[in-house]
Amino acid sequence: MFFGTREIGSVYFVGIGGVSMSALAQFLHGCGVAVSGSDDTESAFTRLLKERGILVSIGTDEEIKADIAVYTGAVDPDLPRLKRAREAGIETVERSEFLGRVASLFPEVVSVAGCHGKTTTTCMLSHIFSAGGKAFTAHIGGSDLRFGNFVSTGKDYFLTEACEFRRSFLSLSSTVAVILNCDLDHTDCYRSEEELLEAYRAFAAKAERVVVNADDKGARSIPHALSFGLHAGRIRAERLRSYGEKYAFTVTDGEIPLCRVRLNAVGKVNVYNALASVACARLLGFGTEEIVAGLQSFRGVVRRFERVGTLCGAPVICDYAHHPREIAATLSTAERLCEGRVRLVFQPHTYTRTRDLMDEFVAVLRCAERPILYETYAAREKFDFDGSAVALAANVPQSAYARSPEQLRRLLSSDLKESDLVLVLGAGNIYDAVRGILDGENRQPRQGG
Repeated sequence: MFFGTREIGSVYFVGIGGVSMSALAQFLHGCGVAVSGSDDTESAFTRLLKERGILVSIGTDEEIKADIAVYTGAVDPDLPRLKRAREAGIETVERSEFLGRVASLFPEVVSVAGCHGKTTTTCMLSHIFSAGGKAFTAHIGGSDLRFGNFVSTGKDYFLTEACEFRRSFLSLSSTVAVILNCDLDHTDCYRSEEELLEAYRAFAAKAERVVVNADDKGARSIPHALSFGLHAGRIRAERLRSYGEKYAFTVTDGEIPLCRVRLNAVGKVNVYNALASVACARLLGFGTEEIVAGLQSFRGVVRRFERVGTLCGAPVICDYAHHPREIAATLSTAERLCEGRVRLVFQPHTYTRTRDLMDEFVAVLRCAERPILYETYAAREKFDFDGSAVALAANVPQSAYARSPEQLRRLLSSDLKESDLVLVLGAGNIYDAVRGILDGENRQPRQGG
């Protein structure tokens, strides 16, 4: 395999257990590249990589021996062993740049961007490509219930999520770029909505064709080849019907009906993700039968409105929602499905996001009955009380704060009924914390997303 002008024989991943890094590791391993790496803790992804014959070290500061060392944006590039690697003549590359290099190996690249919906849309497209019998490779930022976080049937097309964090999506040059929404996020990187939108415009400018959500003010302002939406856009959903929060609709192109789709994943937001997938597939020449078959074969993503078990007999649903708009949409879906009360558990993800979007978080959490705020998942950041779960709880009347799984179980089980629904939201370690307090046989950690 070539990156630029030199052939590489080995790659080492620092943080190989991450969802994106493990997908890249699987791709390279399948190409015959010698892959190894390390991570701080064991996970479902590190176990999967080991099963596939990839050397993974846990909790080690071992010397890096490879042609290239890849590290995530959450890792300090001046980490001592990365510095030692550079001194030894090993090239060190940040994950987003390396992803761009991998993508450049493919004739056609499809990149999916947006504050929310990237993983689901990339999965839906993977199912469409599979139904169409295309030779494709998908790099997924979560775990599709069928494909996991990586699937490869060939090398004609590369499907990937395009993350706006630190403008990492600018490493991608796309055949088709999909922009789902442009909500303000990553306020540690972007000082304003306009600055964020400029990054999306730069991402779109590197694509041959662009698909945008016409219902999103920022997205529709970006020059595009095709648009979609429920209220505006060329690719639309008409005759929308709900069957237990799974939606069926007729896809139209302008005034022309194309096909009838019935989704097998819960939530109205998935109508948007499906329309984005349809628009992208249409630009790439897919027929309606392939599109319908692909969308209907999609069953969901781990940690996207995933039922993980029960607590005191009440169903427990986990979702990755960590932005106010995502929380509102997921809470609304849960309330329509629940016969009793929805008990919301939310773990803030990063101090800067919570601090800078505090008013929005407070507004949506006040819509929930006695929400529980779980200790902030700091990710790459240092403690900041103003962006902590404690500060958030102080602004939400009748909320409670938990900092351990045991506290969380006590708070929930005090008056939980079987007709209630426990809705657990957040992109941090809350998923495994909740799985550890479920009833009986459900207490098994699973692969996150």
